[in-house]
Amino acid sequence: MTTALITGATAGIGAAFARRLAADGHDVVLVARDVKRLREQATELHDRHGVEAEVLAADLAEEKGIAAVEARLSDPRQPVDMLVNNAGFGNKGRFLEVSMADELKMLTVHCEAVLRLTSAAAGSMKERGRGAVVNVASVAAFVPRGTYGASKAWVVQFTQGAARDLAGSGVRLMALCPGFVRTEFHERAGMGTDNIPGWMWLDADKLVTAALGDLERGKSLSIPDPRYKALMGVVKLAPRGLLGGVSSKAGRKYGPK
Repeated sequence: MTTALITGATAGIGAAFARRLAADGHDVVLVARDVKRLREQATELHDRHGVEAEVLAADLAEEKGIAAVEARLSDPRQPVDMLVNNAGFGNKGRFLEVSMADELKMLTVHCEAVLRLTSAAAGSMKERGRGAVVNVASVAAFVPRGTYGASKAWVVQFTQGAARDLAGSGVRLMALCPGFVRTEFHERAGMGTDNIPGWMWLDADKLVTAALGDLERGKSLSIPDPRYKALMGVVKLAPRGLLGGVSSKAGRKYGPK
């Protein structure tokens, strides 16, 4: 039986990955900050699917938290066969309205933690000749939209570059770029969502199914919905200056309130 480690596992996309992977028979290591929610989730997955569900409480905005997950991923006695780097958050406010401490915290979680955990997992996987890493980014990676979009653009570029470097090693890497997903993400960031059209919302469980299909097909980038694939096609053709203006207006309309 293989083992999957999921960060940000207690809600949204991370919880959907945990449910799906446990249902498929994978043991899981659940990583998040809230110990109580982690234990409740682990009990539910164990009782429902008969898998081992390990709890690892860690704050990936802190050195201690990143190091603890690195150590778990590198443990040869308990190999991890799939890593899902899902932990992340949004900040309410435009550039210069968000404190520098919060901006740096975002870069730590979205970039430093992803780099270090991917490296720890992929190194062990390469030695065994098999494994997979899914780094959750966002379609925001493809539009000029502040620190959040920039950090997710880094995730995409890093993941695709690492995937090329590890081609033929048995280790697969994929950046997952969802659009709006019904999770706790916007609520935690204090962002309004009332004006977001219904057609733009994605279901987390369906998203995970599509993402795992893309991973199985060997893709290094997954945009798991035809609607967003079409939107990103338009984005590629739009002039950068125009795109920046549209992105800013969309952020004000659909973003923080």
